[in-house]
Amino acid sequence: MENNKLFSEFPPVSTEKWEEVINKDLKGADYDKKLVWKTIEGFSVKPYYRAEDLENLTYLNTNPNEFPYVRGKQSKSNVWDVRQDIAVKDPAEANRIAVDAVKRGATALGLCVREITTAQQMETLLNGIDLTKVRINFTCSKSYLPTLKLLVEVAKKQNVDTKEIAGSIDFDIFNYALKHGEFYQSEDANYAEAIEVINYIDAELPKFRALTVNGRMFHNAGSSIVQELGYTLAAANDLMANLTERGCKVESVASNMQFAFAIGSNYFMEMAKIRAARLLWSKIVEQYEPKCSCAYNVYIHATSSTWNKSVYDAYVNMLRTTTETMSAAIAGADSISVAPFDVAYKQADDFSMRIARNQQILLKEESYLDKIVDPAAGSYYIENLTNSIAQYAWDNFLAVEEKGGFAKAIRAGYVQDEIEKMAQQRDQDIATRKTVILGTNQYPNLAENMSDKIQPKECCCCGNKGTEVKVLKAYRGAQAFEELRLATEKAAEKPKVFLLTYGNLAMRKARSGFATNFFGVAGYEIIDNVGFATAAEGVEAALAAKADIVVMCSSDDEYAEIVNDVCNGLKGKVKSIVLAGYPKEQVEAYKAAGVDEFIHVKTNVLESLTSFQKMMNLL
Repeated sequence: MENNKLFSEFPPVSTEKWEEVINKDLKGADYDKKLVWKTIEGFSVKPYYRAEDLENLTYLNTNPNEFPYVRGKQSKSNVWDVRQDIAVKDPAEANRIAVDAVKRGATALGLCVREITTAQQMETLLNGIDLTKVRINFTCSKSYLPTLKLLVEVAKKQNVDTKEIAGSIDFDIFNYALKHGEFYQSEDANYAEAIEVINYIDAELPKFRALTVNGRMFHNAGSSIVQELGYTLAAANDLMANLTERGCKVESVASNMQFAFAIGSNYFMEMAKIRAARLLWSKIVEQYEPKCSCAYNVYIHATSSTWNKSVYDAYVNMLRTTTETMSAAIAGADSISVAPFDVAYKQADDFSMRIARNQQILLKEESYLDKIVDPAAGSYYIENLTNSIAQYAWDNFLAVEEKGGFAKAIRAGYVQDEIEKMAQQRDQDIATRKTVILGTNQYPNLAENMSDKIQPKECCCCGNKGTEVKVLKAYRGAQAFEELRLATEKAAEKPKVFLLTYGNLAMRKARSGFATNFFGVAGYEIIDNVGFATAAEGVEAALAAKADIVVMCSSDDEYAEIVNDVCNGLKGKVKSIVLAGYPKEQVEAYKAAGVDEFIHVKTNVLESLTSFQKMMNLL
């Protein structure tokens, strides 16, 4: 057979030649600063990759459904379950939502069952749902075994073969401890209960999974991708080690395990995270010497990140969840829950839940993402991301192991402290707009008001906080900016920002646009202008508009023509005089003339706006 290459008439180009051309185009600029991405995870991403970058990746020689399962456990399709999560206390209302979800395309349900304590309540919850066709996942429960027994009782009453019921129960002692500050009984009692649950499931519900390791709790507290993965693996290994030491078979523990990851907007990195998770977990399980390959097939459930969702410009959340769902699907997640776009500020309704389901259905039925197994395989870029994430996540895993395992690490506060450090870094990136949350810290909708739309949300997962374990707090990255804007909305009158534009058309428009975005983030009223011929004309218009803040918008050179006159005309008559830009050589002189603040691309927007809010008595 001839090995004819496409376009063989073109000679191959070496990496050295590519680098030579790139450096020529850079014209002396620093290659690393301009082209190499320094990720928050700690590793660098090159501007391009070639076949030679894959030479040392040994797992590339495997097929789907082969060890170490980087390419997933399916070999003929990429089908995943469309899961609808329902956190409603009333069984009848939860059932109404569930039946409608299944009718409209859901193939799995996540049901909060904290209030389900009787067979009648369970029957009401599951009424009209074919338990052999819809995957049932119980969440929010502390009564794991009683919940499973109620399921079996109802199933047998309906003549359903319980061995055909697939699903899971959210047994995660670490998630509970990190959320509530204590193990809900004791660590030993939790392991004893886990063994009971596993034994019961193996006997009555063999298609169920007993143990969930919630990596999403790390993600939604602000962790990096490698922290989320590394700590998830550490928690899973702790469960594996403790349960096998107590007599459980490796195969039984491993086949009862599922990982629940949150998926953020970092499109390719999130794909790589799921692929790396299977790689590393296979390596960990291998050390326990299982007798059945079924031990390697961890079930991966992916949920939309809550950390990156916003109250303002909430429809952008649909775009975020679409890319997140694509990442999870392409990476081969077994089931996916898409968060409704409005859950950041209210209980999801039928419309938002329907849109969330339809995002997955469209990706299946119209984009055919369920047809191709591991479409990312062989991509120089994604394979290298997979390898980098695996290496750095493994370092996080080993750091926890050095602390004596996951339980000891969270008792010492190590995991929580590391995530808090990362969260602070991510918060700083949002505050300085290095990380953009569209509609919140950049490009706000100035006409939008949300204070009257925010509703208290029903929660079935709340509880008291203990002191045994430092609590890991989930939050949203947009919250700090949202609080500023909500404070403005609640004021009797919004502060007025007057843009005093002057001089060069391009510069004044650019800087007025910047100032509009800057103060619009806090919800201030922006008064833009087409440009003034003189400083005096601008001052007169600002005073007539009864402005609270006046922002000069011009070029650095032309500021010298207006600063003194503007400051002399406005000092003491407005609350703040601001200059858009940072003419470094003139800053001190302009401060002396009366400029109170300089806003520019390096400004910490959150800190600056907080100061303005306090000046306006809004905080």
